[in-house]
Amino acid sequence: MEQVRRAELLKTQEKAVLGPLGEPWVGEKIGGFKMAEEHQTPEIPCLIDRYFTRWYKADVKGRPCEDHCILQHSNRICVITLAKSHPLLQKGRTIKSVNYQISANCSRLQNKVSGKSKRGAQFLTELAPLCRISCSDGEEYTIYSCIRGRLLEVNENILHNPVLLQEKPSTEGYIAVLLPKFEESKSITQGLMSHTEYEEILQNRCNTPSDTS
Repeated sequence: MEQVRRAELLKTQEKAVLGPLGEPWVGEKIGGFKMAEEHQTPEIPCLIDRYFTRWYKADVKGRPCEDHCILQHSNRICVITLAKSHPLLQKGRTIKSVNYQISANCSRLQNKVSGKSKRGAQFLTELAPLCRISCSDGEEYTIYSCIRGRLLEVNENILHNPVLLQEKPSTEGYIAVLLPKFEESKSITQGLMSHTEYEEILQNRCNTPSDTS
């Protein structure tokens, strides 16, 4: 009975998160997939890990612990999120605002995508800024693309509800969705870390004494 219950629950979850073509959705503008909740029943595998591969960029642009996570699906779509060790996700930090206005002449909100070829999408390099996030303590953090690709969408929900970044960073609190070039879809992860490699980085940080001098 327990095996039957598990199978039925997984089937129900998959129906809730898969679109009509059986492909995951990563935002309201892309299709009929509603991203899975991050807090699953313990014995049920996290649906994010069932459909996406987690990649990481640590200490982005040399800034300690400002780590990013890239969720890569087999259809090439990549979702840019905050990694769990990012300062924005630490206890006691309050996010005040999110700004997709990169410069006077560049706003990620002005990204207009149309057609199957994604015409009009902004093309981003690895170090292209996606947004700036301000905290109540005056600190500001810039979130970067980390990969090359077309910008399909940004998450406008975090503009009005920035707490999603902290409560559901891998799902409803995502930053942006990118689509790498087909010929680069396998090579874009060469400069990124696997989940295992990233966990080793976190362990090394814990084992390294802080400089109190």
